Amino acid sequence: MLAILHGYLLEGSGSNLWTRSIVQSLCKNGQTVHLVCQENHPQIYDFITTVYIYDKEGKCETILKRNSPWSGRCIMHKPWIGETLPVYVWDKYEEFSDVRPMVQLNDEVINNYLENNIRIVAQIVKENGIARLHANHAVLMSVVAQRVAAKFNIPFAIMPHGSAIEYAVKKDKRYFNYAYSAFNDASRIYVIGKEIHQRVCNLFPDIENLEDKMTELNLGVDTTLFEPIEKSQRVENVKKLETVIQNIPRGKSNAMTSALLEDINDFNTIEQLEEYIAVQGKYMAKHTDAEAESKLKSINWDTDEIILFVGRLIANKGVHSIITSLPLVFKEYPNAKMVIIGHGPLREPLEILIWALQNKYTQLAQNIIQWARELEGTEPGPLHESAGYLKALENDGKLDDYYNIASETISLDRIIFTGYLTHKELQYIFPASDVAVFPSIVAEAGPLVFLEAIASGCFPIGTYFAGMAASIDSIRGSIPDKDLDYMKLSPDAAQTVSDMVQKTRGALALKGKHSAALRKVAVERYDWGRISKRFFNDLEGLDT
Repeated sequence: MLAILHGYLLEGSGSNLWTRSIVQSLCKNGQTVHLVCQENHPQIYDFITTVYIYDKEGKCETILKRNSPWSGRCIMHKPWIGETLPVYVWDKYEEFSDVRPMVQLNDEVINNYLENNIRIVAQIVKENGIARLHANHAVLMSVVAQRVAAKFNIPFAIMPHGSAIEYAVKKDKRYFNYAYSAFNDASRIYVIGKEIHQRVCNLFPDIENLEDKMTELNLGVDTTLFEPIEKSQRVENVKKLETVIQNIPRGKSNAMTSALLEDINDFNTIEQLEEYIAVQGKYMAKHTDAEAESKLKSINWDTDEIILFVGRLIANKGVHSIITSLPLVFKEYPNAKMVIIGHGPLREPLEILIWALQNKYTQLAQNIIQWARELEGTEPGPLHESAGYLKALENDGKLDDYYNIASETISLDRIIFTGYLTHKELQYIFPASDVAVFPSIVAEAGPLVFLEAIASGCFPIGTYFAGMAASIDSIRGSIPDKDLDYMKLSPDAAQTVSDMVQKTRGALALKGKHSAALRKVAVERYDWGRISKRFFNDLEGLDT
């Protein structure tokens, strides 16, 4: 019997998506899985058949009991962990009044979190005959697995994800020590490709037999959810999406966007702009836009070329690079539209940037590019990719031409923000798009959106380094090398935007001719069903 320890929700991307995907796949394969997490809406996941919640005394209450549509089932356990939810990067979480990055927590809060989880997980292991434990992230559930496994003399495994390593283990000696101890005692460490493998080796070079413990377990995609369609089916797919989102909570409205753009000036200081955005940006960001349906209907899905971005609206995801490249892409493809799906602190600055380019407020555009990281709440500094591109144009005497083209091609009617959508909705958008662009600035172990794109037959473009490079390289041999090259954006900030212009144009010119080949790679290499079987069989073979 297996228990998976995941300290967060099942909604969203990253480790949340990995967890729900692997658990669902195991249930489809006939396994019973115990899942420890903080999911608030377990009823929406059909593979979860039973849910137990625990109060601070450890008393258990059953809040869900139903049959499974699969031959296996998931039994979910939600421990009481107090008011504080330790996270790697701050975000809003319902039901938690105190969400804090781990590096800000004192020792007492950390110990309380650990003890609350350890007590409940030990109870689950004892009552359910759990023989194997798997923990997501380098900290803190790895420590819970380590201590409970030692108590019952059972093996445990860890899957590190980049966020915990970068934002906790590397930044705070306490978490380094926790991770070192847990990795040292673990029977198995699953790594998502060579990039995470190397990060673990660099962190813990003196852990004995570390290489022997590590096994590569690549990320996957639900190939039954994400499937290619014909261009003639796109309108119908978008109608299905409209039906799915009909009754979900909504966030930003068109009226809010209009109000944001109504009294714009050049904003001589960042403080003026911050104050302006603070007044205009009050809405539930992690929701779908109020008029998302009408925005999607404004696209001619039969004739328009669709460029797609899915991800957090933060500088590290590189969405600003796409926007900077669009004037020259739109000039060559006058029917092209850009769809931006996601939420984050850069939404309002990006909307203002688009307005500034459209209306030739060139100083404002420059200010946004210079101030965006600070507006986001991270370190001061410009959006180097956009700033460098505009500086190069200026040096070549082409900047005025760029601004003229931008004013003729750029608008919020062609660059469409939808707000947040889950993978339940994304399954309809990916197959209806021609090109998906993921210009991340930071190294990622394995971007799941890239896999969803290829499973849908949508041509992906991404920064050619770390896990993205490995994903692109896995397609080599399935399509011609000259076309594969269109997937690769240079990680050199001085070249990213110019690459984006060239590669996006080239990818659009392919007109979907590699859709079947991309789909084949997804099915044969990345299907969750195959990956979950490898995962389960490997865990079963572990010794203490």
